[in-house]
Amino acid sequence: MQLFPNAKINIGLNVVGERPDGYHNIETVYYPIGLKDELYVAKSDIVYSRKVDYNLDVFGIEVTDDPEKNLVIKALHMLQKEYEFPSVNIQLRKNIPSGAGLGGGSSDAAFMLKALNELFALHLTDEKLEKYAVKLGADCPYFIKNKPVFATGIGNEFSPVDLTLTGYHFVLVKPDVHVSTLEAYAAVTSHKPLKNLVESVKEPVEKWKDTIYNDFESAVFKKHPVIREIKEALYGQGAVYASMSGSGSSVYGLFKDIPDGLKMFDKYFTFVDSF
Repeated sequence: MQLFPNAKINIGLNVVGERPDGYHNIETVYYPIGLKDELYVAKSDIVYSRKVDYNLDVFGIEVTDDPEKNLVIKALHMLQKEYEFPSVNIQLRKNIPSGAGLGGGSSDAAFMLKALNELFALHLTDEKLEKYAVKLGADCPYFIKNKPVFATGIGNEFSPVDLTLTGYHFVLVKPDVHVSTLEAYAAVTSHKPLKNLVESVKEPVEKWKDTIYNDFESAVFKKHPVIREIKEALYGQGAVYASMSGSGSSVYGLFKDIPDGLKMFDKYFTFVDSF
């Protein structure tokens, strides 16, 4: 079985309050994009060992050597605790950069849950899969249904949002910079936004620049000026809206027409698509 776990972007990100558990409540809109990893999962007749009942081959960018730290394997172990099924062969090609605010690892894990559910006929509903997924990451359950949503709580409570970016061109740029999520949250002061995000995304994209913000940008830009420079360059190329995704470090721009000056981003990871 072959699947293509996709990335997502954050449209707006408001840190609205601290929680007793040490996390923060946020408001954001998750929107799926066309940048995708490649996940292949198949039954295996081989029993690898009593402790390890899978074979994992990972290719592509930013590959970690320890498979037990991979969210795909954590998803596998989670279901194995409650359901019996044979060994599996797994191949994962990473095309989505990590530490980019794009949810690549979470998407891989969610698609792994969906793959095992189908491959072994576990008959798990989307709601049940979401309950498993949230144990792997706050944004992981988003990728079960994989549609635009307004996310609250720690980013794990969803409500539908009527939003389409059809007709816009999309440019994503990720510099060779790692932004610590913990440091990003530590530098942000929680507050209530002046305008409701759900209402803001209903307005024309051309108005978003003045109403939709990512609260992490101010602190992240100070520490990593290159991220601010990329956002400014996207606007300079004609973006109608540009923003950092999540806590960084990727920045995306929405364009009415694909810009001519994309070569300026050649030294960075760059992805271009159309909605």
